[in-house]
Amino acid sequence: MISMEQTPEGVIIQVKALPGSRMNEVRGEQNGAMKVSVTQIPEKGKANKAVRDQLAKGLGLRKSQVQLISGETNPLKTFLVTGITLDELRERVRELLD
Repeated sequence: MISMEQTPEGVIIQVKALPGSRMNEVRGEQNGAMKVSVTQIPEKGKANKAVRDQLAKGLGLRKSQVQLISGETNPLKTFLVTGITLDELRERVRELLD
């Protein structure tokens, strides 16, 4: 189960980033985090932006709704998703991973 938490600002979701992969895709779940692979290498924030973009695309959100809040240099990242409820995000994650 992917770790998600409702806050006053939005929903917090954990992401395991896999930069330098062969494809841009959401790959499933690992230890409570959503696995997102991107072809971009981790250089000057480019991979973080690619992970954010892929996460937004996979969940049917605007890029502006997804913000990296921690883990800039760590594969385990925390994102804030705004403009959506916890239940709506859980449903989108379930549909994406099925």
